[in-house]
Amino acid sequence: MPDLFRLLNPKSLAVIGGGAWGEAVLTQAKKFGYQGTLYAVHPVKTEFAGIRAYPSVIHLPEVPDAAFVGINREATIGAVERMRKLNAGGAVCFASGYAEASGEDISGTDAQARLLKAAGDMPILGPNCYGFINALDGVAVWPDQHGCKRVESGVAILTQSSNISINMTMQTRGLPIGYMITAGNQAQTTQADIALALLDDPRVTAIGLHIEGFGDLTRWEALAAKAHAKSVPLVALKVGISTHAQAATISHTASLAGGDTAAQAFLDRLGILRSPDLPSFLETLKLLHVAGPLASNRISSISCSGGEASLVADMTHRHDLTFPELTIEQKQSLFEALGPKVALANPLDYHTYIWRDEDAMTAAWSTMAAPHIALTLVVLDYPRDDICDASDWACATNAALRMRKATGQPVAVVATLPELMPEPVAAQLMEGGVIPFAGLAEALNAVEAASRPRNTPSADPVLKRPLAENTKTLSEFDAKTALAAFDLSVPKAIQTNHSAIGLDALTFPVVVKAEGMAHKSDVGGVILDCNSRAEVRDAMDSMTNATSFHVEEMCDAGAELLVGVTQDPAHGYLLTIGAGGILTELLNDTQSVLIPSTPEDIKQALTRLKMYPLLTGYRGAAPCNLDAITDAILAVQSYVVAQNGAVAEVEVNPLICSPESAVAADALIRRTP
Repeated sequence: MPDLFRLLNPKSLAVIGGGAWGEAVLTQAKKFGYQGTLYAVHPVKTEFAGIRAYPSVIHLPEVPDAAFVGINREATIGAVERMRKLNAGGAVCFASGYAEASGEDISGTDAQARLLKAAGDMPILGPNCYGFINALDGVAVWPDQHGCKRVESGVAILTQSSNISINMTMQTRGLPIGYMITAGNQAQTTQADIALALLDDPRVTAIGLHIEGFGDLTRWEALAAKAHAKSVPLVALKVGISTHAQAATISHTASLAGGDTAAQAFLDRLGILRSPDLPSFLETLKLLHVAGPLASNRISSISCSGGEASLVADMTHRHDLTFPELTIEQKQSLFEALGPKVALANPLDYHTYIWRDEDAMTAAWSTMAAPHIALTLVVLDYPRDDICDASDWACATNAALRMRKATGQPVAVVATLPELMPEPVAAQLMEGGVIPFAGLAEALNAVEAASRPRNTPSADPVLKRPLAENTKTLSEFDAKTALAAFDLSVPKAIQTNHSAIGLDALTFPVVVKAEGMAHKSDVGGVILDCNSRAEVRDAMDSMTNATSFHVEEMCDAGAELLVGVTQDPAHGYLLTIGAGGILTELLNDTQSVLIPSTPEDIKQALTRLKMYPLLTGYRGAAPCNLDAITDAILAVQSYVVAQNGAVAEVEVNPLICSPESAVAADALIRRTP
């Protein structure tokens, strides 16, 4: 991994290329108060942007710690090679036309390979990127305007998109951005590499990652482990839907576990929080900067309007957040502060009886910030400062600040509309340790993310292999035989033709299944409860297109689960657990984890299923054997791990779960021969 310290904290900066972009880098560096030495490099010009220009980097008075290379693709490769030979600290490669453009220009991949060879072990950002802003040290290697301000501590934001990075710097939400770094097409230095380096800066309070794709999963695993050890939260804005490995959805699992299910499972595995959109991403980072991860999902809400209280309650209903009922002590304290005319509840509408009474507001609000509450929301929209007098709202700002100081509990002021949280007020609140949320919807997304239990990153790497090719689907008999070798319980069965040879080895009743059919139950390929040889023969005769059959002893009734594994091209093997049987896709009740997963991971996934109460004794029914269920799922996982990439897909559906056992009533395997 390249050492990024010199590049991100340069004492000297060289700009190579005297066009408008290069001049803008020097202008922005000076404007941001850069205290290091600036150099300009141009083969003809003697100066630009007021800085003396040298004909080449080899003519500079010193070896620069950082360089912005703002010249064309081919010239960039030569400049980077000269920088590397001088032992420079690193470079930002602004030019495009490398691997990111290989679809339009086949020479782009070769150009990128030559750039990497030229760079060697000297770190480069990009190519096709704007560079970075280090607002902690006053460094801007950036060819455009930006909205960053100098800060003493703050969050780091990493993205491949230069345009989105500019937009984020322009936010007026009061979020202190310590680093804004663009990675371009990540030819050498990836987002994970950059974030790993930033974890060594104690001024970084949280790291936000706008992710288009993960690439090398091991780097992300290393990042998650280091971030966990340093207690620095990571937040992802993951975009794009990876193409699932399945070309033909012969199983239910393939259709249920498509899209970015595997990406979410990977983030969960690493303990990385996820935001659904850009505003929520920024609000989540803001919450984490001020308060860190929340202890639970128990919140309280305060507003001076019944309409706002109802709005908060209704919007929160769509999130994994709870409003605990007020304790007796809270009700007593609130009654003393608010009097008899206020209905005491959480969310609390405190009316306007105490408005402008800062002491009373502080007392009432502090009561809501009880020790068992993870975060208290004060709903407060400020007037427009261009046509209104906002002086009346100072009492509320002060009450929130005093409340935070008095209780020591996490407190947030929430403007329901993002534009009604003025930036100066946000800065004042944040200085006092109060989270200034801009937008109720964004705030609730942030609170939900920050309150979600974070997994300790798995010590085992994700099982990722090249996609299985030239695959064949095993017969049910062969699939069950293969899985039984890894201790999955299966019914006693025979594989036969119309002669039903071997039937005497089974105990009636049996089930007859036609071989060679996908989704057999949908096309009449399954006949249950055959109680004699004659009924077996009748069942076979009814399946006019079948020549071979799988006949097995009937399983006892029980709760039905689906256990499936699919091979995701970007994230490895995805293990999906869900409601099984013929209603699998209709119910769409699934949870997914990546292989390998521990017994604890699997049990947690089971608890998140909507059908979990059916496994634990719903309405007086006998509970299923959860250990047997877990062992069955682990058996499927063990089979996949042992095949070393030959498996494309496995499905057990249903896994019939009872108080005694978990038995695979049907199984499918698609793999290389």
